[in-house]
Amino acid sequence: MKKMIIPVIALALFTGGAKAANLTDVYRAARTHDADYAAAVAAYKAGVESLPQGKALLYPSLNLSASVRHADTDYAKSASQSYNSHGYGLALVQPIYREQNFVALEQARLQVERVTAQLKLAEQGLILRVAQAYFGVLLAQDNLATAQAQKAAIAEQLALARKSFEVGAATIVDTHEAQARFDATAAQEIAAGNDLEVKRRVLERLIQAEAPRLAALSERARVILPQPNDMEEWVRQARESSLAVAVARAAAEIARREIERQRAGHLPTLDLALGYTDNRNGSVSGVGGVGGVDSQSATIGLEFAWNLYQGGAQQSRIREAVANQEKAGFELESAQRQAALDARQAFLGVLSGDASVKALEQAVVSAETQLKSTRLGLEVGVRTAADVLNAQQLLYATQRDLAAARYAALTSGLNLKAAAGTLAEADLAALDALLK
Repeated sequence: MKKMIIPVIALALFTGGAKAANLTDVYRAARTHDADYAAAVAAYKAGVESLPQGKALLYPSLNLSASVRHADTDYAKSASQSYNSHGYGLALVQPIYREQNFVALEQARLQVERVTAQLKLAEQGLILRVAQAYFGVLLAQDNLATAQAQKAAIAEQLALARKSFEVGAATIVDTHEAQARFDATAAQEIAAGNDLEVKRRVLERLIQAEAPRLAALSERARVILPQPNDMEEWVRQARESSLAVAVARAAAEIARREIERQRAGHLPTLDLALGYTDNRNGSVSGVGGVGGVDSQSATIGLEFAWNLYQGGAQQSRIREAVANQEKAGFELESAQRQAALDARQAFLGVLSGDASVKALEQAVVSAETQLKSTRLGLEVGVRTAADVLNAQQLLYATQRDLAAARYAALTSGLNLKAAAGTLAEADLAALDALLK
């Protein structure tokens, strides 16, 4: 039933409230309802239990045993005898020297570090998925708005072409051309509408609620450039601090300690053992029966064990651990290389995105100027309606490309911080300041 409870913020945002949801709102709702993140939290809770299990290997163990027996004995040359007995025993064993247990405890601590990094990695993944879904919806909305604006403009031109043909001021070719453009734009509008529905469903999967009205990106929003503005510094940080690298590094260290643990299997062990037993035997019935003998005993001592040979199994486990360590080492190197590559791609994505945004902003200004000039040319008779339509479509397409470039650049900024292992909820709050 807990999964059915919607947080107060979700009720406020996703039920038609006046306030549009921003990135932080969507992220907090996704933290509550996203199944992938919930699975990561459960895996973390399971993983941290390895530490108390490792510590338990160094603590004493106490066992209680009890028994109730009935015995019947038949003798060859005499009558049978039978008796009842019962008893209980306590045994306490305190490990004094077990090298394997000390290594296992260190492995448990490393396992906690590993699952902690995995949880943080899942948090970063959720932030990225929220941002991608959020900007995906905004981009789909922009595409649909562009298609609708183009359709409306072409519809006007189609109506004008039909009227001009009726009065003999234009040929049927102009009408057919406008109709063809209108039909093509209508198909684009349908495709854009379907894409928006898909993007909304992606967002709804994260928050397990109807997609809210989203705050749009401000037209004055600027790309946040990396600080420091040095790609090699980001690459170095990614190789050292990436959460994926942290997970692989912990796994490599666990594999190295596993070799030590298996080699310790050849070493002797020493335990302190304490025991107490209490046995009660009932009277013996039958020929020559006598009363039972009760006994109590307490023991204390040291138990030494040395497993000298196991048929080669111990050596095989050592070879297996060595191979696993080699595998973990390659996986660590792969994680470091991937982190460096991700950092480079994201860094260049931010810089190229910033350059694209600036270029497209100027292109929008130029397209607006061109549209004004074309409309003026139409009024004085030096331009045609088709020229105006082309200028309008160019402006709409440039505005759409500008929005897409902004979304891509901002997402690259988040990817860069994720590669360096520093991405957090505060980064979404910084992007919220760029929203309307």
